[in-house]
Amino acid sequence: MSDLSLSTDVSLQAFNTFRIDARARRYLRVTDPDQLTQLAADPALAALPRLVLGGGSNLLLTRDVEALVLHMGLLGKAIVGQDEAVTLVRAQAGENWHGLVEWTLAQGLGGLENLALIPGTVGASPIQNIGAYGAEIKDVFHALTVFDFATGTTRTMTAADCRFGYRDSVFKHAEGRDLVVLDVTFALPRAWTPNLRYAELAQALEGSADPTPRQVGDAVIAIRRRKLPDPAEIGNAGSFFKNPVVSGAQCAQLLQAWPNLVHHRQPDGSEKLAAGWLIDQCGWKGKTLGRAGVYPKQALVLVNNGGASGAEVMALARAIQQDVRARFGVELEPEPVTV
Repeated sequence: MSDLSLSTDVSLQAFNTFRIDARARRYLRVTDPDQLTQLAADPALAALPRLVLGGGSNLLLTRDVEALVLHMGLLGKAIVGQDEAVTLVRAQAGENWHGLVEWTLAQGLGGLENLALIPGTVGASPIQNIGAYGAEIKDVFHALTVFDFATGTTRTMTAADCRFGYRDSVFKHAEGRDLVVLDVTFALPRAWTPNLRYAELAQALEGSADPTPRQVGDAVIAIRRRKLPDPAEIGNAGSFFKNPVVSGAQCAQLLQAWPNLVHHRQPDGSEKLAAGWLIDQCGWKGKTLGRAGVYPKQALVLVNNGGASGAEVMALARAIQQDVRARFGVELEPEPVTV
């Protein structure tokens, strides 16, 4: 039987990329799915509120955590199948996301390269439907396995079951609150073609007539390193706000006042605005509020300049939201989960 001894009063500072110093009242490192089965079978433990933690890269802790923290440490990755169209790769929830991308590239497999260097774990990737440079998890998703606390059993979920949206999935809603992702299987295309829809990426690869998955991955890594702070050096959670989606009519109105407005037309006729551009226009890039600040090279990234509390980061976020609302009439929605 696997170990179910809970730790108490555990610092979570090393387990969230914002490096916020909050403590977990109860903590369990999950290294075997059997631990979750045992938890569900214990009425007292099963009744506790839970916070499932991966790499802590999409999390803002504003206080100590009263919930039971389940820190996913399930490891392992393998090629599990192949047909004429795809290669199936399965990775356990605790695997480092970028580590998986690098591993697939080393196997000569394309499909994940546009998502290189995104911090966090494999288990969190479908929850957020992570995306970058014109690609999202849903594009290469095959299936995942969850443990369901409501039934005490494991089951497989398809893409339709996961209800993927922009930085969204069923796991972020009430129906998904009892589900813990154990592993994810990706379908990587055998007839791979580079996804260069993102202008900056296409520009970086202009000299390569026929780029390989490795070359695309290297270009993505170079762009990210140039624009975004390394969480190991400066506490941050990557992009703090989602790019807001507005109606075509509202976008047209905004363009009359701001002809340089960065916008991308969506298939349904709506327009996705660049949140970073909106924040930059409000003068926030490089500014600080208390010990939290806006990264000088990318207005979309909020940073912990050292010793910031979650409350300080939230105060900065609210001030930015207020300015963008006042100037553009647009609501910015945070990406990270706030606890």
